[in-house]
Amino acid sequence: MLRQYLEEGRVEAGCDEAGRGCLAGPVFAAAVILPVDYRNEMLDDSKKLTERQREKLRPVIERDALAWAVGVVTAQEIDRINILNASFLAMHRAIAGLSVSPDFLLIDGNRFKPYPGISHLCIVKGDGKMMSIAAASILAKTHRDEYMRKIYEEYPQYGWNVNKGYPTKLHRGAIAEYGVTPYHRRSFRLLDTQLSLF
Repeated sequence: MLRQYLEEGRVEAGCDEAGRGCLAGPVFAAAVILPVDYRNEMLDDSKKLTERQREKLRPVIERDALAWAVGVVTAQEIDRINILNASFLAMHRAIAGLSVSPDFLLIDGNRFKPYPGISHLCIVKGDGKMMSIAAASILAKTHRDEYMRKIYEEYPQYGWNVNKGYPTKLHRGAIAEYGVTPYHRRSFRLLDTQLSLF
């Protein structure tokens, strides 16, 4: 089982993002504070779980957490501030949305822009080590997937219900054929041979 906390007695929030490498859609992040001595054998890095397992865990995490929140940064904002800064901003928005103020932040990855007034630690592959980060990774991923399924109905030709905005062959083929949508990240390399898309 993953570690429940780094320091006993401290209110720790795990943070993770989803959708950094996508060509379309926002980047989502989640922050989660779990109860002391929380146990859930199923909790793991969201990438190691099936979509069904993630969807099953989402309401359990949302019910059991002391606090949780999701932050979103749009494709337009990503184009304006770049994807790294957008990932940090999404995490900041998630942290700001928590109903309980954490004493410490556990951040998945190796870089983070400090959140005002709260210390943090970056943990590489933290979603496979810390329970709160794993919970955050599941919420970020499932909330983003839900959003991509919703906008798929608006633009079905891009296959976002399946690829979730990632650069699959189908997705790139649709961009080549139909051009870009308001949900595409125009600062990204949308085609292998970048055409005049705009």
